[in-house]
Amino acid sequence: MKKPILQAKNLTKRYRQGEAWIEALKGFSYDFPPGVTAVVGPSGSGKTTLLNLLAGFDTPTEGEVYLAGNPLHALGEDDRAGVRLLHAGFVFQSWNLLPTLTALENVAFPMLLKGVPAKERTERARALLAEVGLSHREDHFPRQLSGGEQQRVAIARALALDPLVLFADEPTGNLDSAAGSRVLELLVRQAQGERRVVLVTHDPEVAARAERILRLKDGALIEIQERP
Repeated sequence: MKKPILQAKNLTKRYRQGEAWIEALKGFSYDFPPGVTAVVGPSGSGKTTLLNLLAGFDTPTEGEVYLAGNPLHALGEDDRAGVRLLHAGFVFQSWNLLPTLTALENVAFPMLLKGVPAKERTERARALLAEVGLSHREDHFPRQLSGGEQQRVAIARALALDPLVLFADEPTGNLDSAAGSRVLELLVRQAQGERRVVLVTHDPEVAARAERILRLKDGALIEIQERP
């Protein structure tokens, strides 16, 4: 039986807020096909909660999530991190670049963790920075980069290990239209073969580039829209 690349079964996440329990996600189930899937919905609809559960940054209150056949819901934090390193890339809304590393070193960092030889990781990091239009900024530290430039470095870093699944939280949110279009093309190209890209977006133009759109409201999946 083929192992699921990315699958959620009845995912539910509750948080305690004072005396009350908040249900951020309610019984989400979906087997993500290859290609680009956009997750949309109003603020507070559970989009980022879903992304964090799918990537194994958090664990569900109930339900199951499988990444490259690994049951993330049943693994400890260290094991989930190991699965992410091997199979996933993640573009955070807050970028999460390491402030003491240059742009080039930030992009190369996941390859360092995986044990990729120094020459190979430097060459790939340079190529990825070129793809996002930042060859001229490779020796700059995050504090020397604009918000949009930091976002593009974060995207290059997420692609460093050629992940099977790429998660992106508002990947074009801090970019002008030209840079946003370039980054979107890069993400779409990433979703080839068996690869998956799952992105959260408020931008209808970004969502329109996806093969399918999952619409959330109040923590529940209310609509699946397939592109013709």
